[in-house]
Amino acid sequence: MTEEIIVSFDQVEKKYEKETVLKTISFDLEKGKFYTLLGPSGCGKSTILNLIAGFASPSSGTVSILGKDTRDTPPNKRKINTVFQDYALFPHLNVFDNVAFGLKMKKMNKEKIKSKVTETLKLVRLEGFENRDIAEMSGGQKQRVAIARALVNEPDLLLLDEPLSALDLKLRTEMQYELRDLQQRLGITFLFVTHDQEEALAMSDEIMVMKEGRIVQTGTPNAVYDEPINRYVADFIGESNIVRGRMVRDYAVSFAGKTFTCVDGGMQPDEQVDVVIRPEDLVLTEAEAGDIQIFVQTQLFRGVHYEIMGQDDAGNDWMVHSTRQSEPGRRVGLTFDPQDIHIMRINETEEAFDERIEQFATAAYEKTSKGGAGQDD
Repeated sequence: MTEEIIVSFDQVEKKYEKETVLKTISFDLEKGKFYTLLGPSGCGKSTILNLIAGFASPSSGTVSILGKDTRDTPPNKRKINTVFQDYALFPHLNVFDNVAFGLKMKKMNKEKIKSKVTETLKLVRLEGFENRDIAEMSGGQKQRVAIARALVNEPDLLLLDEPLSALDLKLRTEMQYELRDLQQRLGITFLFVTHDQEEALAMSDEIMVMKEGRIVQTGTPNAVYDEPINRYVADFIGESNIVRGRMVRDYAVSFAGKTFTCVDGGMQPDEQVDVVIRPEDLVLTEAEAGDIQIFVQTQLFRGVHYEIMGQDDAGNDWMVHSTRQSEPGRRVGLTFDPQDIHIMRINETEEAFDERIEQFATAAYEKTSKGGAGQDD
């Protein structure tokens, strides 16, 4: 069954005077999913929200909502609501009147307004707060009011522009759970903007990683974390050990002075590559038992693990997350499994990555179906 497309960007560019802030962006947002735009400040995340909401128009390309070109559709005619970073609540109105504002503008009758506002406040766990002044609300409560004001209009799409950035760490974590739970219960499409990779990984069905006006990788949190397509994504999504290596052949890569079995392929023999191993995938052991050896330089206790920094004999820096302690000055070993090694072509694009993986998978299948080994011994 084909999923309903709520929003579609087709080759969209956005320019302000001589600056191009979005460069040929294309993507679809399906009904009922939680999407996240992830990237640093100035990469174009908020511009995408403004184009969807109708606060800006594309310089070229097409933005469609439910299959209709939006170029001539004003913001108030789109079934889309936005929760802003500063919440944009009316300080002179109480909670009820803030949530009811949009319904009153639509001239809905008073009884229906009361029913819808009461129901929506219950949904965000603010029943009984109807008469509370906004100034008396905590940061988390204000955010719930802003979400309720957006949801009461029954939008097809809810845009959330870094709504958790003003909250402290504990409250931000609680609101991540609440937003995810709310989205799943309502089945509304959410498009969430953040520069915080932990938020993106925790909440999303799909993540779009952005850089300088482009979407460089799209995928599930697991896919983006485990299979970054280039150094930028690997660095931006979590902690990474990235060292330069050489692809010996399919399923074999050389780095840190040795050749290791891996699960990647599709590159040229002797091609220079970037090798990624996540800190949590490295196992600390005695030096002589390690796949590689490092000289420990620093160790910090991070609460749930020790963060150990060291360097191998080839001059590569390594970060290890381990429940075992070490100490600066020691020589230790690191072990890892073939599936913990991820190989990236240098500066590979998402399109080239997808094409290479498809070709590699097809070749591996054909080799296996003819009775050949799928992996070098």
